Amino acid sequence: MSTPVDLRDPNYMPPIAQAVPLGIQHVLAMFVSNVTPAIIVAIAAGFGFGTADMGQMIYLIQMCMFFAGIATLIQAIGLGPIGAKLPIVQGTSFAFIPVMIPLVAGQGVGAMAGLMGGVVAGGIFHMFLGTFISRLRSWLPPLVTGLIILMIGLALIKVGIQYAAGGVPAIGKPEFGSLGNWFMALVVIVVTLALKFFTKGMLSMSAAILGILAGYLVALVMGEISFANVGKASWFMAPNPLHFGIEFNAAAIIGFCLMGVISAIETVGDVSGITRGGAGREATDKEISGATYADGLGTAIAGAFGALPNTSFSQNVGLIAMTGVMSRYVVAIGAVFLIICGLVPKVGAVISTIPIEVLGGGVIVMFGMVAAAGVNMLSAVEWNRRSMLIFAISLSIGLGLQLVPEALQHAPKTVQVLMTSGLLPAAFIAILLNKVLPEID
Repeated sequence: MSTPVDLRDPNYMPPIAQAVPLGIQHVLAMFVSNVTPAIIVAIAAGFGFGTADMGQMIYLIQMCMFFAGIATLIQAIGLGPIGAKLPIVQGTSFAFIPVMIPLVAGQGVGAMAGLMGGVVAGGIFHMFLGTFISRLRSWLPPLVTGLIILMIGLALIKVGIQYAAGGVPAIGKPEFGSLGNWFMALVVIVVTLALKFFTKGMLSMSAAILGILAGYLVALVMGEISFANVGKASWFMAPNPLHFGIEFNAAAIIGFCLMGVISAIETVGDVSGITRGGAGREATDKEISGATYADGLGTAIAGAFGALPNTSFSQNVGLIAMTGVMSRYVVAIGAVFLIICGLVPKVGAVISTIPIEVLGGGVIVMFGMVAAAGVNMLSAVEWNRRSMLIFAISLSIGLGLQLVPEALQHAPKTVQVLMTSGLLPAAFIAILLNKVLPEID
């Protein structure tokens, strides 16, 4: 008689005919979210769609896929104490975008060296957090973490609207905000919602990427897509060490280290969610430390080759709970698929043909969900005068500085970059006030 299979065992390896589709499903669930930060950073810096340096954006997209795969392998398979050895999918983090955009805004490819210095330094600091991550949890109750996640979403929603209306370079031009632009974006939103709520299984989990595919097909019919760069792209490209160079400046290092704390706490939550939802138990200290080490190492390695910071992806936590398959080897198969995609520039070239308006439709959904996740966390807060005051002051100053960056025009450049993201001042004020203000009856 055969031994019963325990699907909750991370070391269980399903038959390959099941493992491969399950692994690809993990990639589909996170694919759009993984490459979107690369496109946003490239456009912000000025080497996005249709520019002379567009090849640099394709490289950035490729490396974000490749190193998401590498980081996922480290997390799932492990390197000694590094890695949770759980089915955790790593991907390019949205959380860092509000910090990255001010660092590169309008400065071209040359600004990427300073950004990469921040990614590497932040990754090393993130690894260090693994030695005492459990102690940080008391500093970040739902009031603080909810506010921080909400601020990330609020900082990014503007980007989604700009893209849906025609993109940042098109602002002020007659075609910006045209019906055609909005039609492409709305197709993405409507199809995503329809698939998410009126289908089940693979279709529901892949709603985001299928929504963008629907918008892409509409854009193709409208004649908004050019495949010129796809033909020029090669079939293979190896990662290039220090592709963008590397520089270390205070604003980037401080910003990435502070955001590393937020990313580490997010990973702790994802690890706990996986063990509870997939295995019906609490995560061990070893698993939490290993996951944090892997987060940091994956980020530091990515920065050294010209990619963006990695973190655990929450959408895949839900996928594990839905499938009931806890196997880390399934996730490792998905990681190999990502690595292969990252080595084929034609994949990045195809992604780069997505019209900005189509991407905008997807981004509106994704970034709105980030803000909604923050609101959901805040629902666990016991609202009284103390918590309302902490929330009010943190949100007002953080969001206010984001909306009116000129308010700090006389401050040093480093201070301007860090403060006008809105996110860091809001987080700092919330953490500080939560620690110093006494509880009230």
